[in-house]
Amino acid sequence: MAQPTTASSNVQDRGGRVRPGEELNTPAVDAWLKQQVPGLQGAPEVTQFSGGASNWTYRLQYANGDYILRRPPAGTKAKGAHDMGREFRVQSALKPVYPVVPTMIGHCADEAITGSEFYVMERIAGIIPRKNMPKGLALDVATTRKLCMNVLDKLIELHGVDAKATGLDSLGKGSGYCRRQIEGWSDRYTKARTWNTPSYQRVMAWLKERTPEDVANVVIHNDWRFDNVVLAESDPTKVIGVLDWEMATLGDPLMDLGNALAYWVHADDNALLQTTRRQPTHLPGMLRREEVVEYYLDKSGHKLDRQQWAFYEVYGLFRLAVIVQQIYYRYHYKQTRNPAFKNFWIMSNYLDWRCKGLIKRARG
Repeated sequence: MAQPTTASSNVQDRGGRVRPGEELNTPAVDAWLKQQVPGLQGAPEVTQFSGGASNWTYRLQYANGDYILRRPPAGTKAKGAHDMGREFRVQSALKPVYPVVPTMIGHCADEAITGSEFYVMERIAGIIPRKNMPKGLALDVATTRKLCMNVLDKLIELHGVDAKATGLDSLGKGSGYCRRQIEGWSDRYTKARTWNTPSYQRVMAWLKERTPEDVANVVIHNDWRFDNVVLAESDPTKVIGVLDWEMATLGDPLMDLGNALAYWVHADDNALLQTTRRQPTHLPGMLRREEVVEYYLDKSGHKLDRQQWAFYEVYGLFRLAVIVQQIYYRYHYKQTRNPAFKNFWIMSNYLDWRCKGLIKRARG
């Protein structure tokens, strides 16, 4: 097996300059953090990680400490979204039984410090596999396959966590998770639809008609992607961190897998789908979507046939379509002028076509 080629100073995930208008009140944050961690030396070097459509993420680097601060974006937020306290509590509860969760330092509800609530955790130094693997890191086919299976194993391990033992058994709303998701996402799409996007009536009716009973009620991540994991520099197949627990809850594990598959793009997928790729699932050695499902079912013990699995795959794509449409709705009505969202209506149409294709194939 070829060894991964690494250049230590280049492959680690690092922040960049803080974006204008998103600066922290560094002296106030520094004073607060030194109350949580006595003995911190000097002032922190503050950098910011890319993205920012969801929560804003900063690195606070001290001479004797390295931390990550997460806070909501500025402006109006949907009810229940960007709950820093909830995300902090979920990770604090999971850490003892799921060690790849970052170590929490503290949550601050005092918005006077930096304009919003926030929490701080220890930084996990490593590689984050984003749209492409970092320059200086080359994995052969066998190593890539091992990485892929290790990431899936961590999802299976999460779904095996004893929620009651962690104190997270009240995190969700109990049985009926699948039904609530179909009803909720259908309602959200209807409210966000614009004149140039499909009704999704056929897809929503098909999902509603075939909604199964929950196969289990376990801790689910709800945003499982490669760019939410951290890999060890010494062994880029080893998962040492899992990030972004904002949407974690108790629910059906197969719904979590369906969500993950919606972002899984192959090298031979069409050009439109390629534009959505946010993780390196195109690399030679990565499992294909059908192989991912087979691997997960085999290791988790759940038994499904192709027609039964189709529900979860269509659900994942429909949920992604709603997210895309909600973003486009904001652009369409000039609530945001970000030009990156201009053509999201095309993706709404494409995902409708793809959902219908899966439905047709399941019937066949």
